Amino acid sequence: MRVIAELPHPECKISIFSMNQKYIVKFEQGTFEQSYKLAELDLSGGGVNDVFEILDEEFISAVIERFKLMRSDFTTAYKRHQF
Repeated sequence: MRVIAELPHPECKISIFSMNQKYIVKFEQGTFEQSYKLAELDLSGGGVNDVFEILDEEFISAVIERFKLMRSDFTTAYKRHQF
């Protein structure tokens, strides 16, 4: 797996990897991460530029909101089983 692009964003790290005819888009925020896999064959043939088009602000905003839910869910679970 190799990194082919990184997109700057103030709220999370966005990396795009290439592996086995797939693009993997990885979002990281603190200790949480989300990954999305796209088969190269499912795209129109523009390579990584097709992936950039998918990663619009609306999608990135949804990812950031999901990070908030993930953090809340984890915090709730952790408090139920405090060590």
